[in-house]
Formats: sequence, C-alpha cells, structure tokens
Amino acid sequence: MSDLVSIFLHLLLFKLVAPVTFRHHRYDDLVRMLYKVHNECPHITRVYSIGRSVKGRHLYVLEFSDYPGIHEPLEPEVKYVGNMHGNEVLGRELLLQLSEFLCEEFRNRNQRIVRLVEDTRIHIMPSMNPDGYEVAAAAQERDISGYLVGRNNANGVDLNRNFPDLNTYIYYNEKNGGPNHHLPLPDNWKSQVEPETQAVIQWIRSFNFVLSANLHGGAVVANYPYDKSLGHRVRGFRRTANTPTPDDKLFQKLAKIYSYAHGWMHQGWNCGDYFPDGITNGASWYSLSKGMQDFNYLHTNCFEITLELSCDKFPLQGELQREWLGNREALIQFLEQVHQGIKGMVRDENYNNLADAVISVGGINHDVTSG
Repeated sequence: MSDLVSIFLHLLLFKLVAPVTFRHHRYDDLVRMLYKVHNECPHITRVYSIGRSVKGRHLYVLEFSDYPGIHEPLEPEVKYVGNMHGNEVLGRELLLQLSEFLCEEFRNRNQRIVRLVEDTRIHIMPSMNPDGYEVAAAAQERDISGYLVGRNNANGVDLNRNFPDLNTYIYYNEKNGGPNHHLPLPDNWKSQVEPETQAVIQWIRSFNFVLSANLHGGAVVANYPYDKSLGHRVRGFRRTANTPTPDDKLFQKLAKIYSYAHGWMHQGWNCGDYFPDGITNGASWYSLSKGMQDFNYLHTNCFEITLELSCDKFPLQGELQREWLGNREALIQFLEQVHQGIKGMVRDENYNNLADAVISVGGINHDVTSG
C-alpha cells in the first residue's frame, strides 16, 4: 500500500509542477503562476511586490537566489522588466517561461543554471503595466484592433515617457562641467510620475542593480542608451542622431550578446526594418525623452538595454513556443554577462570596507560599494 501511495504522490507532484503552458496569462493567472513557481522552488525564490498600479494591482517581482531576500557581498543584482507597455505582451510571457525554466533546471541540477542562481540575485518583473495589459487583452478577446489599445497605464500615460528627464542635465554637465553619474532626482519628482513609475524608481534605488533589460515589442532589435538625442529640436521634432554614452562599447557588446544568442535578431532584417547586427543606439533610431533605460544608467549606474522582441505586439498563442525557443538562450546569456569585468572589495589601510569609493570605467565614474 505504501508503494501505491508513493506512486500516487509522485504523479500528483508531477502534475503540480507541469511546465507553463504556452498561452497568455491575465493578471490572476500571472499571480498564480508566480506563486506556483515559488512553491515548486521555495528555497531559491521569493515573490514580493514593489507597489501597486493605478487600479490597485500589485507590481510583482519573482526573485531567484540561493539566499532569497538577502544581498550577499560580491553577488550582483540583475533585473528583467516586461510589459511596460500594456499591449506589448511577449516579454510578459517570456519572463513567466524563464521563471519556470530556471526553477525546473535548478531542480534538475543543470550546472549552468545552478551556478547562475547561486552566484546571482535575479529579479523578474513580468508586468510593469498590469492595468494596460488587461485593456489590451480584453480588446484582443473582442477582436478589437488598435495599435495603441492598452499601451498606456490607467491614467492614459506612457510609462516609458514618464521618468525624470536626467538626459538634459548630463548633456549640460558634459559641456559645462558637473557630475556624470548618480544624477540626483528633482525635488518634486514624485508629483511628476505615475504610481507604477514611482514604484520602479523606489525599487531601483533600493537595490544595487548592475544589469537590466526592459522587454518590449513592435520591432526585433536590441536597443542601447542613450535613447534621447543630443540634437536640437527642429519644428517640434527632435532630430535623430547617434548619441552614445561614455560606455558605448560595453553597451554595444551587451546588445550583441542578446542579438546573436537570439534565434534571428542578429540577422538584422526584421519587421521591415534593418539594424546591422540586430542592435541600435536608441537615439539613432528615434529620440525618446524620459525613458526608463536612460534613467537607470544616469541615476544608478545600472546598465539597462531595451529588447524589442516581436513584430506583432500581441502575438497569437500559437506563436509563443517559437518565440520562447528563439529567446531562451539569449535571456540566459544576458544574465550571465553580469559576471563579466572587475569584481572585488575596496578597503582602506586598516582593511575596512569603503562604501563611497569611486572608480572610472569607460569615461564615466562608477561607485564601488562595500557590498
């Protein structure tokens, strides 16, 4: 009888940990999926919320670490953010798939994934704009077309045009002198931003994120800073112009890591556009003010790129498996890049850790923290 019970429990467990199905997940489904992964891998995951949307939906994050909830010295923090535009949904589904994949492969003792989880603190936010997603998903169910339906948050604001504009300050400082890192926020910044934006800003100020990617749709290309052109306005429009950061070579390398690990991004020809190597400087493509990737870099030194992952912003469910297979290796390789470069502790002559040390890398100053 005990053998039969054991077999029954094994079959029940197998059913409970079945892989994520390739389908779209509404908000309640997304929440259930995050907690499902946590329940499957409770010792290496943590679910937490960074705040709420306009409509009160939680902005959930799933963390992977060998010590969830704890920052370990010399263990870098990295994040993925999806679904910032509510109608660009592939990133949301890919991050749910990635969460399930990391959990399953860790349990299977895949040494590559075990090393990644044990040596990295990974934060995955499948949806930054759950309100916009619900609008877009409802429109899809009613077969209502519209390129922008659900793009913005519930207040009608484009969240990727809602961060404090630090580019203006850095361009001024580069010309006239002034700090080129950790630019401060304006005093009234909270009154200028939406609840989702405020939550993300407080999030990235709370963790020492080193590397990040923001997953979008509508094109297939890896986009790197600066997003805002240095060029002057001409008749109300901002002139498109390549506007590199002092860390341009590193940003290009990070973008190429993703594009060449991707199934077809590196080929360049996608969605009627052509991007050599599948990458582009954001401002060279089109100028964007108050975007999230420039804000990450200028306010916290976090290296963030924007991944445009699909021609169709709301792909059919039948396309999700192909998209996952095309992005899976790239998502893992990008996370692994956080371990490239210099890592160490900075101490004084008495071997005390220095929390305020600064080094210069690539022409920009970077803080070195003791943790």
